Amino acid sequence: MFSNSHHNMKNEYISLTVDNLGRIDFTQPLLQRRSLWRVWMSLSRLQKNLIRLIVLVLILSIWLSISYSKSQPHKRKPLSFNNAQSNENEPLQAPHREDSFNQGDDDRSNQLDNANLVDTNPNQEVQNELEKPNNNIEPAHPQPIYFPKPSNARQRAVVDAFKHAWSSYKKYAWGQDMLKPISKSAHKWFGLGLTLVDSLDTLWIMGLKDEFNDASNWVRDEFRLSLETSTADVNLFEVTIRVLGGLLSAYHFSGNDLFVGKALDIGEALLPCFEKSPSGIPYSDVNLASHIPHAPRWSPDSSTAEVTTLQLEFRDLTRVTKLKKFEEASSRVSELVHSLDKIDGLVPIYINPFTGKFKDNSEIKLGARGDSYYEYLLKQWIQTGKTKQFLKDDYLESVAGIQKHLVRRTPNRDLLFVGELGAGPREHKKFNPKMDHLVCFLPGTLALGHHHGMPESHLTLAHQLLDTCYYMYADQPTFLSPEIAYFNTENSKGADLYVHTNDAHYLLRPEFVESLFVMHQLTGNVTYQEWGWKIFQSIEKYCKTPNGYTSIGNVLDDRNVRPLDSMESFFLSETLKYLYLLLADDPKLLDLDKYVLNSEAHPLPILKN
Repeated sequence: MFSNSHHNMKNEYISLTVDNLGRIDFTQPLLQRRSLWRVWMSLSRLQKNLIRLIVLVLILSIWLSISYSKSQPHKRKPLSFNNAQSNENEPLQAPHREDSFNQGDDDRSNQLDNANLVDTNPNQEVQNELEKPNNNIEPAHPQPIYFPKPSNARQRAVVDAFKHAWSSYKKYAWGQDMLKPISKSAHKWFGLGLTLVDSLDTLWIMGLKDEFNDASNWVRDEFRLSLETSTADVNLFEVTIRVLGGLLSAYHFSGNDLFVGKALDIGEALLPCFEKSPSGIPYSDVNLASHIPHAPRWSPDSSTAEVTTLQLEFRDLTRVTKLKKFEEASSRVSELVHSLDKIDGLVPIYINPFTGKFKDNSEIKLGARGDSYYEYLLKQWIQTGKTKQFLKDDYLESVAGIQKHLVRRTPNRDLLFVGELGAGPREHKKFNPKMDHLVCFLPGTLALGHHHGMPESHLTLAHQLLDTCYYMYADQPTFLSPEIAYFNTENSKGADLYVHTNDAHYLLRPEFVESLFVMHQLTGNVTYQEWGWKIFQSIEKYCKTPNGYTSIGNVLDDRNVRPLDSMESFFLSETLKYLYLLLADDPKLLDLDKYVLNSEAHPLPILKN
């Protein structure tokens, strides 16, 4: 349809321009309104590449901005122990979560003075790592939870003991893992300030606001994982229960986002133990700087208790960060162990991360390397709102196995104890009438299970075993328990309970007072308070030094206890905390229907699902 007449147009072209009314304008020559394509084609290659780069940067900036805004956790004013009330005449705002404590009595405001606030803004790098919340994960935005002042002289005495230990730690070992009270020096284990981080929630519960703020400032300024400051190999289990658990519990009580950021740092550093395992059973150790996991130097195996005592903490870390990978990695371990063959629910104390199988010829016991496997079966079930049936099934089977294979009685006082099955093939394991003090956690666990619907026989076993644990203290001149006791099962003329010299040390351990606390809250029996008070008095008499508290080497001689120059972090995190809670006038000062305590006595909220 076109003719050659276009040669007469002298290089003028008509552009079709549509105005706002939809009309076509034939008046503008194309030379005056060049198309973008012609402009683009006229640019040099350098100019084109530069424009492409600018556009790409703009697109990435917009995308990152949108992603970041969606990934932010709940925003609130940073909190320390001191800014609970904007007006001292107004009551504290009640927590909006159903699983929170009551805020405390009316005189709580007297504890909240004008000390310096802690700078609690989480660092930007941590915030950038938080992902968009998943609808299947219940978000946690806790309000601060406050506890009433000590209600009686005994509680105040425990607080004084804590302050004595804390002041010595601050003077001689601040920021280090443990205090050596005799030599007035520090012990470095992992380089993570174990005693400080482990004590955060105890400080909060006892209302020691200045000490809590000092510790929070250290966590903010000094607790960081980097090539310069964290080059140690650390144990996955110990760091999880002490550091990760301590940070999470401090967050739930204080509402301070600082602790979430630090907990996420630790979680990321520990996660390779799971992710790089061929079987999913985690390696026992990891280097904090390189994030390279490995088995311990002395064995290719991991401890069964250690790999199955991580789930409460990693599940809670998922809850507060919305990152599902932590719960998924740790829960898979429970599922793998559930699938393995056991002896009536009882597990060998070693498991191999390469094969994912038990070391069948290892011992079976509820002491070291076996204990908290059984504890976390029950507590995981409770923490998840009783939704994981296989955990309950495994727990019930294991208690039946304990009653069948490990429970024995002495001939004179009829003391019930839980012994061990020795190393060797399954069909040839021999019973050993030996019980670690660690086993004294079991009465509390059994009573807690009964409280949540387990059989009456569990509570009966709890009462009888608790009596035996009491005699492990009461039979000694120091009224302090040895690390290990042996029991007579055959000779009616011999002592029912005896202690070898090498096992006579007392490490300020918490397991018996833990069970006393649980039993007192669930039964109301004040006898357990009297037992706890006697133990506290013995600690004051034989373990207190001018510069803190020390483990002792000999509970068999009250004239020569042989101080060991070591104050473990769990003395502040567990032993004194449990004594403080046990001796309170209100048995539900820490309500076990709202919180589950990890193996280091760090309370974590019970989830609804």
